[in-house]
Amino acid sequence: MAGKSQKRAQPAPEVDGLTAAQTDTVFAGRVVAIGASAGGLDALARVFKALAPATGAAFVVIQHLSPDHKSMMADLLGRYTEMPVCVAEHDMALAANRVYLIPPGKMMRLAGDRLQLAPKPEHGLTLPIDTFFSSLAEQFADRAIAVVLSGTGSDGSRGVQEINAAGGIFYVQDPSSAKFDGMPLSASHAAHYDFMGTAEALAAQLATQLVAPRNEGVRLLSPHAPAVAQPLDTIHEMLLASSGIDFRQYKPTTVLRRIERRMQVLHFPSLLEYREHLAASPDEQVLLRRELLIPVTRFFRDAEVFELLAEQIIPELVEHAGPEGIRAWVSCCATGEEAYSIAILFAEAFRRIGRTRPVKIFATDVEQQYLDHAAAGLYPDTIAAEISPERLAQFFIDRQGRYQVQPELRQMIIFARHNVIADPPFTRMNLVSCRNALIYMEPIAQESALRRLQYALAPGGHLMLGPSESLGELHRDFQPVRQRSKIYRLLRRDRSAATMDLRGLHYTRVGEPRGAGLMPPLGPRPGGDTALAVLMQSYAPPSVVVSEARQLLRVYGDTRLLLQFNEGHATLDLMKLLPRDLAPVASMLLQAIAAEGTLQRSAPIRLADGEGWRRVQLVARPLDGSDDGGYALLSLETVTEGPVVRDEDGAGDGVTVPPDDRYLRRIEELERDLAIMHDNLQATIEELETSNEELQATNEELMASNEELQSTNEELQSVNEELYTVNSEYQEKVDVLNSVNADLENVSKAAAIPTVFVDEHLRLTRFTPEATPLFHLRQGDEGRSIEDFAHRLDYPSLFADLRQTLERGSVSEREVRSRNGQWWLARIQPYPGRTPGASRAVMTFVNIDSVKDSQRLQAVIDSLPQHVAVVDVRGAITLVNDAWRRFAAENGDPAERSTGPGCNYLRTCAESALSDADALRAHEGLNAVLEGRLPMFQMHYPCHAPDQKRWFMMYAAPLGIAGGGAVVSHVDISEWVLLSGGSLPDGSQAVA
Repeated sequence: MAGKSQKRAQPAPEVDGLTAAQTDTVFAGRVVAIGASAGGLDALARVFKALAPATGAAFVVIQHLSPDHKSMMADLLGRYTEMPVCVAEHDMALAANRVYLIPPGKMMRLAGDRLQLAPKPEHGLTLPIDTFFSSLAEQFADRAIAVVLSGTGSDGSRGVQEINAAGGIFYVQDPSSAKFDGMPLSASHAAHYDFMGTAEALAAQLATQLVAPRNEGVRLLSPHAPAVAQPLDTIHEMLLASSGIDFRQYKPTTVLRRIERRMQVLHFPSLLEYREHLAASPDEQVLLRRELLIPVTRFFRDAEVFELLAEQIIPELVEHAGPEGIRAWVSCCATGEEAYSIAILFAEAFRRIGRTRPVKIFATDVEQQYLDHAAAGLYPDTIAAEISPERLAQFFIDRQGRYQVQPELRQMIIFARHNVIADPPFTRMNLVSCRNALIYMEPIAQESALRRLQYALAPGGHLMLGPSESLGELHRDFQPVRQRSKIYRLLRRDRSAATMDLRGLHYTRVGEPRGAGLMPPLGPRPGGDTALAVLMQSYAPPSVVVSEARQLLRVYGDTRLLLQFNEGHATLDLMKLLPRDLAPVASMLLQAIAAEGTLQRSAPIRLADGEGWRRVQLVARPLDGSDDGGYALLSLETVTEGPVVRDEDGAGDGVTVPPDDRYLRRIEELERDLAIMHDNLQATIEELETSNEELQATNEELMASNEELQSTNEELQSVNEELYTVNSEYQEKVDVLNSVNADLENVSKAAAIPTVFVDEHLRLTRFTPEATPLFHLRQGDEGRSIEDFAHRLDYPSLFADLRQTLERGSVSEREVRSRNGQWWLARIQPYPGRTPGASRAVMTFVNIDSVKDSQRLQAVIDSLPQHVAVVDVRGAITLVNDAWRRFAAENGDPAERSTGPGCNYLRTCAESALSDADALRAHEGLNAVLEGRLPMFQMHYPCHAPDQKRWFMMYAAPLGIAGGGAVVSHVDISEWVLLSGGSLPDGSQAVA
């Protein structure tokens, strides 16, 4: 299990356009980061279309954009969401219910709740999604949600691992529903996703997650509180039974934090409910185990540590390496990146000195799935950001967007399942690494693991720990290689480590009952009796305790001659751990004491010891006299009878053999044969060296070519993704333009207005069917000059006005008449062309015959002396003549507020009827005509001026048009009345 620190910066954000000086509110909501590349526009549109606008979260969209192209993403995405969509600016603060887009040519990170922009590197692989995901995990931890949508490549696969480790949530689009499945597949293989589905399903899951209450209470409770301790203990038991790993050895706060994340994903409000779900779901048990063992690793993580290894530690080991080679152990290796990084450094070091020695790196972990991934040696192309191009070309094979470890590197590493706090350690290791795993363990488990790591080291070996880890009580036994470094050199071995007690720790064999996994009490705990430990180390022979099943239970003394850890999976089977010469002997001895129950000794055996030989014998003792019935103690004792003979080549069997002539002649023959073979071998070696030099030169040329091709391929891949994104935006824009064009066509058809479009050279670009009669146009005339066509307008300056409009950019408008007598309003309007500086024009011709008819009608009634007005069916005045206006001006209404167009004549009459009987008669008569109750109406009435007597006749007749209305006239009959002696036209006498 690995992780990293979670920081919380506290700068003031910018909310809804406010600056930091205007608000000191820190964004405390969730942040949803969405990574997309090729094909991502469609998925983004569907996600935001299905999302509610008020989730309370801030959304950040990270894409691969071309630095030379102005992105239209803000406009395009804004059509699918009601949330404000904006392009991010440097130091812009996050705010709820807003969408932020990465600008082209920029890399974006988070510092606190503010977006930080930096220029995108011109060369090399850039991973904007990984970069933002990593900073999001660091700043927002469990308030981070990462979403990976359609795209090629593997950008985002490293970032989602850090989101997982920080307690955030990871969603991924179903690869089968993505236009390009590269990014979803890579991300789903790299980290444990919490949900996979279509874009719409992702939006629904996001909405549910964002509105669900967070289970902060679980984390705040003490692991020893009754509400937590009992269900937590049950969860530990279930995980132990299903995986063989006792997570009681891990810090309770860490375990609770990971459980709380699973509860949040599954929406369980209490730990008891989640426990019941866990008990009923084996799949959830697997997910929780992987949640607790999340791997956060990468190649050459913590560059300064690996620089120290490459410059000082590994060159020293390589220089002093003997024929037996170098042994290293990478504990808690996760998916293998660190083990391969160390293997690369060893390979480079041996190449520099021009010789080779065997290198065996034992890489172990408790999670088999991670080991399978590591053993496959297949990694996403995002590792190009962690490994130099030279190392990529030398140690990896490009497999269509993924990198495969070279076989020579893979052969250096043995991957095995092993629990560092429960299983016996390896031995005789020159280098041991256990980084970023101990910090998650309880102090007792940390000490137990450190003692095993110390025991595994050969004298003078080196131990590597993580940046947040320390040696604790073992610091006196180690010396830091460099001040404040986490690489230590072993000074002395803790004697208590030689008698490691595995009591109380569980085996990591899946499927065993809990009782079977406990180690039996075999004696005092390590360190309980230091004097006894010193005596046993100094005088007792190397010994081991084994069970009836020949499983290793306990180790005493320096067992490097007795036990050997070979390639393959780690095992406790004694027969697989003993040297080949000792295994059959030990088997017979154990069988004998099982049958007879008495001490058994083997005959003397010659056993290799460094450059010489040692005569030893195995002694097996039954332990049936103690509480350990059925167990046996197997010891390796040195036989001291006779002197040990060591000749020049290191041979010898411990007994002096007198030479004779036969032996001397045979030795001479063998020496001659050996000299001939040596000469032949030397000649062969020289030939091979020559061939090797030629092959090396060819290989270097191929590596250089491969590096160039790899760099070109990465650039082309990046350009391809950018082009696809631009193409998607253009396609969306084309769809919008097609829609606008269809609307324009329909508007033109509905308006039925003759319209002609021309370019800057007066060439036709478009015209409506209604323009055909005016210009004799037909389909296919587009592209021809408008001057080639005769028109039917009395408009000789048409083309001159058209040129003037194009040159000056001014609007031209004229009333012209066609040859058939129709009147048209000709309007020439300029508009910008496609290229800067170019101008086009559109000519419209609106038929104004009705306007001309209205003008003629107005002129006719203006020539009449009578006061004439036209009213609609409601009595509103729509038209008056000059005589009406003059009368209104002369009689107190110059502004025509009550008798002009727009005024209601019926209402005016009704208001005057309160005091004037003639006005009442006029109102009733006109109303009857408008309602169709009278065919016409007329009346006589006096309307005297201060200086003269006047009589008028009012006449109202209906209009015979649709919509109704009436024409009202007032005729001055004063002269008639005076000439007739006061008689009105109807014969009645006028009232003075």
